[in-house]
Amino acid sequence: MADYAQPDVLVSTDWVKENLNTPGVRIIEIDVDTKQYEVGHIPGSLAFNWQTQLQDQITRDLPSRGAFESLMSAAGISPGDTVVVFGDNNNWFAAYGFWLMKYYGHNDIRVMNGGRGKWLNEEDKPLTTDKTIVTPTSYLASTANHSLRAKVPLVLEISATRSMNLVDVRSPDEFTGKVIAPAGMNETAQRGGHIPGAKSVPWSRAVNSDGTFKTAAELHKLYFGEAGLSESKPTICYCRIGERSSHSWFVLKYLLGQENCRNYDGSWTEYGNLVGAPIERGE
Repeated sequence: MADYAQPDVLVSTDWVKENLNTPGVRIIEIDVDTKQYEVGHIPGSLAFNWQTQLQDQITRDLPSRGAFESLMSAAGISPGDTVVVFGDNNNWFAAYGFWLMKYYGHNDIRVMNGGRGKWLNEEDKPLTTDKTIVTPTSYLASTANHSLRAKVPLVLEISATRSMNLVDVRSPDEFTGKVIAPAGMNETAQRGGHIPGAKSVPWSRAVNSDGTFKTAAELHKLYFGEAGLSESKPTICYCRIGERSSHSWFVLKYLLGQENCRNYDGSWTEYGNLVGAPIERGE
């Protein structure tokens, strides 16, 4: 991991095991399947529910600063703590949680490389169903860092001017418009296709079979070689609901060092429902 631009944002499963009882280290599981934590979890860890806690249920937006502060306080997290996030599906929503915490200014956040799947596949890694006892804090967040987020006006501008890299991290069939959403996924849009000017770089190509991230050299070849992204341009990532794009945003910003990189969390469920917005279909 030393070859990444910011290797300190990743920790191994061994590191997590060694730090289960370290003061100031909080372990947060964020799964696509929100029932996984109850089946068995890392001792001392807590779970955030992406459906009810990491999104505003009324406005279809990020949680407010106050709601975020309440969430972190209830989890016993202080601003100076090291927060380690991980989850199923190769850390989809763990990356989204990482992005949200950075958006509200938490400094020390790390991703457990390989996620829940890697932990489960290692015989020496403990699981428990015991309830984690928490001492609540009074967490105060920073002002939101809007430079990490892309909204529709910027996306439309970039699509027209091509002044930034626009990366569609969904599957090839979603990109071409053959399907609007992966099988079994409820969140959808009126139209299939992709934003004009976007390059297709499926999120899954950034990870190995065990869920760990590929090497810096492999990732650099993928994005700047095969996909043809410009290293000198800022980048916007999008997917369907913002979690897979958070994963690719994490790769580009922290593992490859693209400082000006944004996540378009509205993604295709927003863009594909916009009246009058241009789309493209096919390769």
